Amino acid sequence: MGLDNFTPTVWAKSLLSPLYKALVYGSLVNRDYEGEISSLGDSVKINEIGDITVSDFSKFTTTGSTSTALSWQALTSAQKMLYIDKAKSFSFAIDNVDMAQNSPKVMSEAMTRAAYAIADQIDQDIAAKIASGAGTYVTAATVSAGSTLAMYAYFARKLDEKNVPHGGRFVVIPPFAHQALLVAMTGANGITNVGVPKVFDNGLIVNGYVGQVYGFNVLVSNNCPTSSGTVICAFDRSAVTFAGQLSKIARVEREDYFDEGVKGLYLYGCKVVRPNALLCMDVTEG
Repeated sequence: MGLDNFTPTVWAKSLLSPLYKALVYGSLVNRDYEGEISSLGDSVKINEIGDITVSDFSKFTTTGSTSTALSWQALTSAQKMLYIDKAKSFSFAIDNVDMAQNSPKVMSEAMTRAAYAIADQIDQDIAAKIASGAGTYVTAATVSAGSTLAMYAYFARKLDEKNVPHGGRFVVIPPFAHQALLVAMTGANGITNVGVPKVFDNGLIVNGYVGQVYGFNVLVSNNCPTSSGTVICAFDRSAVTFAGQLSKIARVEREDYFDEGVKGLYLYGCKVVRPNALLCMDVTEG
């Protein structure tokens, strides 16, 4: 008994479900420009309209022989490219005897582990891209129970100054900052739904969700990037876009072995498209 009953479609569903749930940073970016991805090196075009000019209005004004009160503007456009420049693969083999004795538990567990491993790598790549593309970067801050709430207040102020919408703001923090937050909020209001997984507007369950502080959805992750300290980022979903696709998944009968192999390839790319909606702070534990 081999893997004949496990079709690529079933494998893909088994892989993608835990992959998406394991993402923390990946659940906070938008997929607005996710196009058809078939190979590494593909690109997705992101079209943007330039700013609209607002003019003073006065009635009964004339320009030449034409009566007008309007100043007409020709729309301009800009284009950015999201490149599919990352690829992650996995491959594993299951002995036919083990498969016969344990089907389908072995396959299910193997797919879950493969999905988590890929998701972890993708999440780290997205985190690094976010940290490197911030419109505002603050360094040399410390986070403790006494200072942590001031950090969120500062994030809120700086995003307000950039006209970032209040709805859907996120902060991703490392475990030591989560500890400081919990200590700071002991016996006080301001953080809600602690430890309750939340479904965001892209339909993904985010297991790193710890609560809301000063209008931010706060998530904890071990994938926060590091520089001179640990990088904490505050942003909304419009700041970063991501496109990814499970490009290939297949069964392989390995020659000279009594087993069956499964291999898969996931392609993706990530880009900061609105750096002004993204703020990062390099912090150390206080």
